Order: sequence, then C-alpha cells, then structure tokens
Amino acid sequence: MKKTLLALGVLAASASATAADYSNGIHENDYKWMQFNLMYAFDELPGESSHDYLEMEFGGRSGIFDLYGYVDVFNLTGDSSSDKAGEDKMFMKFAPRMSLDAATGYDLSFGPVQELYIASEMNFFGGNWSDGLQKWGLGSDVMVPWLGKIGLNLYGVYDMDVKDWNGFQISTNWFKPFYFLDNGTFISYQGYIDYQFGMKDEYASASHGGAMYNGIYWHSDRYSLGYGLKAYNDVYGIKDSSDFKSSGVAHYIAATYKF
Repeated sequence: MKKTLLALGVLAASASATAADYSNGIHENDYKWMQFNLMYAFDELPGESSHDYLEMEFGGRSGIFDLYGYVDVFNLTGDSSSDKAGEDKMFMKFAPRMSLDAATGYDLSFGPVQELYIASEMNFFGGNWSDGLQKWGLGSDVMVPWLGKIGLNLYGVYDMDVKDWNGFQISTNWFKPFYFLDNGTFISYQGYIDYQFGMKDEYASASHGGAMYNGIYWHSDRYSLGYGLKAYNDVYGIKDSSDFKSSGVAHYIAATYKF
C-alpha cells in the first residue's frame, strides 16, 4: 500500500513540515506513475454538458523535475447525439515544476513549506497547439493539518489565443487516505482547486472564477472507483447567466486502471 501512495505522489503525514531530503543525491526521491480513467461527467460547466471521456493521467519525479499531466479524449464512441459531438476531441494539461531546493542545493523550507519550485502549467484544446493557456509562477509543497502534503502554486496566465497576459491563477491539490480496510484497500478524499483572478475586461466577462473538485475514491493497488462533486463559480472568467451557466455543481464517476 505504501507503494500505491508514493505512486500518487502524496503520503498521509502529520502537519509538521520537514525539508525535502536530497542527502543521497537529487534522484533519491524519484518515482513515476500512470493510469487510465474512464469518466462520465453529469452537467459539467460551463454549459451543463453530460458526456463520457477517457483520461490518461500520469506524473512523477526525476531529479529536480516534478511532473503532473493528463490527456482527455471525449466522446469515445463518436456518438452524434453526445454533448461533445462536433466539439474538440482532446484536451491536454502538462504541469512540470522544477525544484529550487534540488537545483540550488539549499534547504529553502520554512514553516509548513517543505519545498519550493519554479512552476508551470500548459493547457491545449483540440489539436491546435497555438490555442490554449500557459501559466508560469512559484510552486510549493506545503504540510497542512489532516490532509498532509498538498501542492500549492501561484501562476501568471498567458493566453495564447490573444497573445497577452490575463490575470493570475492559484492552484492546489491533495490526496488523503482516511479509511483503511482489512484487505489492504482504502478510501481517500482527493481533489483540487483552480481559481483565476485579476482577469482583464476585454478577455473575460468576470474578473475572477474557478472550480473545486471533491472526490471520494476507493483504491486498491491496481484499481480505483470514485465519485466527484465539482463546484464552479464563474469558471474560466465566464459570468454566470441564464443563457450560459458557469456557476453551480457537476457530478463525475470514474473507474481507473493503474499501470
């Protein structure tokens, strides 16, 4: 079970922070993981779309680099009645971070902050690599009560569609096993928050907005099953209206195979 938690990149731990340990070299903490998630979204916002998709999710650590990413493929069967029919077939997110502690050889931890990073995130829609968002900023691993280690990043957002900077984003993610069964499987609370603010009037109808995903998942070493509730508020800077809904909740179900 310890191997499973390491593969997901988070350990259940106490709230007292300790510095990242590179005493035996920068590759001491290396790991990697990959999984396929078969998903269905109910009333996903913006636009209240219900649809299936396959997600290839991956991550890991190699030396000074930390990586998280996924590729979503929508409407797997090509159903013409799907909410995603005629829409972009793919969405990609890559979020590499470079450890400042490992790169400089200095212990930069303080208080609950365990490690600091140069953080980035790249989002691409469909097959056009000139569309999407690039985000650059400062990242960290932070120890918090009960949840243990979380990722916490602050980015400036560059919109490749309009070739201009457009506000900021704060993001966090967590993975907390909280109930262990006798057969070695466990239940986790896992999720993330992505919140944008300071968006410009010429590019967004709302200056701030975002989403929070709250998942309850059962895990074994090879499989997981889960339910997620995602809460939205003017997501992507789209002002909620009766014509186009961008605030509210959506529901997700997921079945996962871990490689």
